[in-house]
Amino acid sequence: MNILIKRVYEKPDPNDGLRILVDRLWPRGLSKADANIDVWLKSVAPSNDLRKWYQHDVQKWDEFKKRYFAELDTEKEAVNEIFEYVKKGKVTFLYSAKESLKNNATALKEYVGTALS
Repeated sequence: MNILIKRVYEKPDPNDGLRILVDRLWPRGLSKADANIDVWLKSVAPSNDLRKWYQHDVQKWDEFKKRYFAELDTEKEAVNEIFEYVKKGKVTFLYSAKESLKNNATALKEYVGTALS
């Protein structure tokens, strides 16, 4: 499994593989051309309610992941789409949050890694 995590505002790189935006909202101030996104999967992003509850408060990280994984368990079609991309080769999950370690992209990588192992 070859999943990279990258902030969407970072310059695209040929080594990114398939670039998948995993946020529900389009990143502020970024044009679609500059983003160079191959796939935008809003349906694997945390719900608006969960996103607003979390607000990137790292104290809530463990509970956020628990709730997010429960949401992903109900999004079978979108999750299967992610699995197919990952099985085909290198992918980069793109996120817009300033928090680089505890965000939905890193949680999604953990979820996918556990499910496919």
